Amino acid sequence: MSTGPAPGPAPEPAPVPVLTDQDQDRDRDDGGTAAPRPPGRRFWAVRRVPAALLAALLLGGAGLLLYDVAAVRAEHTAMAWRSSLAEGLATRPLDDTAVLVGAGVAVLLGVWLLLLALTPGLRAVLPMRREHPDVRAGLDREAAALALRDRAMEVSGVQSVRVRMGRAKAAVRAVSHFRELDEVRSDLESVLTAGIDELGLARPPALTVRVARPPRKG
Repeated sequence: MSTGPAPGPAPEPAPVPVLTDQDQDRDRDDGGTAAPRPPGRRFWAVRRVPAALLAALLLGGAGLLLYDVAAVRAEHTAMAWRSSLAEGLATRPLDDTAVLVGAGVAVLLGVWLLLLALTPGLRAVLPMRREHPDVRAGLDREAAALALRDRAMEVSGVQSVRVRMGRAKAAVRAVSHFRELDEVRSDLESVLTAGIDELGLARPPALTVRVARPPRKG
């Protein structure tokens, strides 16, 4: 009976790499998890409806004007609206009421369009902290207010809560039917402060808490 070769020594386990403080610092500098996070910015609204309305108005006006100009070049009479408009612009003084009203409407429309172009919009969406540079997240203000309301209702002595969530301020009004109002307010402030931090917002709003007794019946 033959026997095989004796088994060799077991292979030694691979050494476990040890991350030193210098390696951690280098990872932070290279964009690791400890690198500074980019600030959360507001989301920009698409604004399809104003853009579509403006494009339709411009397209319709330009098309009608080009059609009338082409008709005049083809030795046809100009449309009545363009003739009356040209005559009115040539004869009316600048201080005429119709001219002033038209200029005011044009200025208001231009200011409105500039505000739409320069402001982000989407006021109902609160930007959240960016854990990764390529990922953006937002939280609806109503959902944030509902989460804070649920946290506030867990406080002992709270009967009802109303939360108004803004971009810079969270206003909480609670009704307490027992316990001291100062104690309830203190508990609400601590609970809601932790709740706002757990929402993960890029710019946590300032918290204001008001506690009152329920109205007396009769």
